[in-house]
This record gives sequence, C-alpha cells and structure tokens, in this order.
Amino acid sequence: MELEQGRPPLSKKDQLVKDIKLNKHNYILLAPFFILFFIFTVLPVFMSIGISFTYFNLLESPKFIGFDNYIKLFLNDEVFMISLKNTFILAIVTGPVGYLAAFVFAWLINELKPLVRSILTVIFYVPSISGNAFLIWLVIFSGDIHGYANAFLMNMGFIDGPIRWLQEPKYMMMVLIIVQLWLSLGVSFLAFIAGLQNVDRSLYEAGSIDGVKNRWQELWFITLPTMKPQLLFGAVMQITTSLAIAEVSIQLLGFPSTGYEGHTIVTHLMDYGNIRFDLGYASAIATILFLIMMGANMLVRNVLRRVGE
Repeated sequence: MELEQGRPPLSKKDQLVKDIKLNKHNYILLAPFFILFFIFTVLPVFMSIGISFTYFNLLESPKFIGFDNYIKLFLNDEVFMISLKNTFILAIVTGPVGYLAAFVFAWLINELKPLVRSILTVIFYVPSISGNAFLIWLVIFSGDIHGYANAFLMNMGFIDGPIRWLQEPKYMMMVLIIVQLWLSLGVSFLAFIAGLQNVDRSLYEAGSIDGVKNRWQELWFITLPTMKPQLLFGAVMQITTSLAIAEVSIQLLGFPSTGYEGHTIVTHLMDYGNIRFDLGYASAIATILFLIMMGANMLVRNVLRRVGE
C-alpha cells in the first residue's frame, strides 16, 4: 500500500490501457457492433464529405473541384433553397408539435388500465411500422368528390366543389404536415410510454413530503428528470424524422411536386444521387443535411439538460 501511494499518477494513456485490460471482456462483446457501425455508418459519412469536394458521376474518377458544389448549392440552385425552406417549415412544425403530442398522449394513456393502455399503445405505434400506412391519406385527400375530406366538407356546406388537395400548391404543405404528424407519433410515443412505466412510484411519495403539491410539479420535478434518456431518444428520433422527410412527399405529392411545394432536402438529394448520378453534388447536399441534424441535436440536448432545474 505504501509503494502504491508513493507511485506517481498514471498518464491518461496508461490509465486508458489499464481500463481496457480491466474491461477487456466488455470491449470484446462490443467489438462486432463497433466494427459494423464504423464500416457502414462512420466511414461512409467521412467518404461522403470527401466526395462532396469533387465532381463524380460514377463513370469517371472523382475530380477535385474544391467548394464549387457548395457555391452552386447556395448561390445557383433555386430548387435547393426551396427544399431548404420546405424542410425547415416541416421540421419546425412537425418536430416540436409531434414531440409534444407524443408525450401528452403517452402521459394520458399511461394513467389508464393496463389492457386499455396496451390496446391504445398498439394503435399509436402501428403507423410508424407500417411502410405504406400513409397511403390511406391518398383516399382521404383525393381531389374528386369521392375523397373523404372533400365529401365531408361538401356535406357540411363549407365548400361548393372538390378541392385538389394534392395538386394545388397552397394546400400541399398543409397536407404533408398533417400526414407527417400522424406518422411521427409512433416511435417517440413508445419511448415515452416505456419511460413513464419505469418511473419509481416511491419518488412521488418522497416528492409530496418535500413539498410537491400538484401533478404539474410532479411532472416537472420528478417525471421528466427521471425519464431524460427517453426524452433525448424521442427528440433525436423526431429531429431525424422531420429533417429526412422524402417518401411521404413523393408518394402523396409526386416527384417533383407541383411548384416544388413538397420538395425537401432529401428529395433533392435523391434527385441528384439516384437520377442524375452527380454524386459529388449529392454528397454536398448530404453534408449540409448532416450538419443541420448535428446542430439541431446539440441544441435539443442543451435544452433537455435544463429539464427539472
């Protein structure tokens, strides 16, 4: 013991080596996932960033062109600016609203009896795992008198004739927001239900002794701080979903949509990557989207740290 106390403190490198030796079994178990994650996620991100500084059309070797793709993106590509605006509108509306709606529904349903709670949980979660669930909205917003939305509004006397919801630009963004909100509830909702179920009930008893007087104070000082991991997971999923809208827009509004009203960053990326095969330019679009997602995630993490303070 005296010899150990007399030794100089280990350097960071030596301490890291020592920790790895002590936890080598854990690192061995993590190795397969880490290798696959690095090869199929981390490495492609860095490759995409590198390709974004080149002209690459799959037929020729990449040619370094510096920041030309980024200059073209922000100064000469009007469609990209439209897609950027549409993406921010969708993210600002569907992200926070979907996040709050998922939590409110989870909070309310968590108070119900187990059987009813289980049934409602399945109902809320199903849209997020059904690949073409949003196609029922094609029938709801059909542009003829047989569409449910038109039939309802005409029967109620709000409109005289059918509205072409999916073709007229002034309605397209509204429809896209409604459908995306409906689709985005599932994963976050399930995470919130799990978080609420794992809150230790004794904390509420302790809180009442310490001066917590009502349900709102319980929510802010006990429930939310306890389920911070689920709140963060739900926030990340909402950000990723709201900034990566593509398939819903393509299936409902067409590709490209009328006046590019439903065009998003991801559909613009698909246009240049899958159709025009301008992979350098597509990589520049992907890099911008990656930076936006990273910035949004950092902002949300900073906000969630203050929950319960």
